[in-house]
Amino acid sequence: MQKNARVVKILLDSLPFIRIFRGQIIVIKYGGAAQINPQLKEKFALDIVIMYMLGLKPVIIHGGGKRINEVLDIMGIKSEFQNGYRITSAECMRIVEMVLSGEINKELSAFLNFHGAKAVGISGKDAHLLQAKAKDNGAFGYTGEITAVNPHFLLNVINDGFVPIIAPIATGEGAGHLGYNINADIAACHIAKALNAKKIIFLSDIAGVLDSNKEPISSLTPSKIKELEVQGIISGGMIPKLEACIDCVQNGVEKAHIIDGRIEHSLLLELFTTQGIGTEICNETI
Repeated sequence: MQKNARVVKILLDSLPFIRIFRGQIIVIKYGGAAQINPQLKEKFALDIVIMYMLGLKPVIIHGGGKRINEVLDIMGIKSEFQNGYRITSAECMRIVEMVLSGEINKELSAFLNFHGAKAVGISGKDAHLLQAKAKDNGAFGYTGEITAVNPHFLLNVINDGFVPIIAPIATGEGAGHLGYNINADIAACHIAKALNAKKIIFLSDIAGVLDSNKEPISSLTPSKIKELEVQGIISGGMIPKLEACIDCVQNGVEKAHIIDGRIEHSLLLELFTTQGIGTEICNETI
């Protein structure tokens, strides 16, 4: 009986959050262990199904860096990183698109459909969803910077009752262009802004943004992030992730969250509990 009472209490505690988020677009950047571990993958799928059934509108953008690295190694193609961004050669770009659009995207959409969500896998090239130019005047090869997003296409997909799952590949200049490899965190940010999303959530392999003692920081603002970056506490792949968070909260997205995707049902814990998990990023004026 006590166990049943606890279940009811949990449901009642979640009601205010369900009321707030019902009908709202929640952008989720999906990556790390949650994308690779079979058990976590299934928990993630169930989280999306519950969100979908409760009337939330999830939009998923996935990465795939670990799998891309595996395939590049198998094929003997070198790939380097600078400040968290991949330097993408033409040869590498073909592998990036093959893995992201042809393997990971379709596997994830099939997985979510199996668990009860109406999911559709798409690329940023579809309907010119993402358009880009070369990052830093070509210094990163076929790694791109987004120049435009087509929110109308995505809104049509969402309003038809589908959960879009997006591979971060953008259209390049001209019909014969290979396209651009887009950092998934940055792609998620641009999509969240274009859709006027309520929240953007980044699933990561750490407990959030960590301080100098390797303890999670519960809340950050853009100015505090810049301060930690100057101190060297924030570095590497966390830099583009937090740049994306700052861009989002300064351009209409209410909050950004970095949460630990290694925790089962981390999305539900973040959205529907008072304590939440991970690090939230808010604008200075909030």
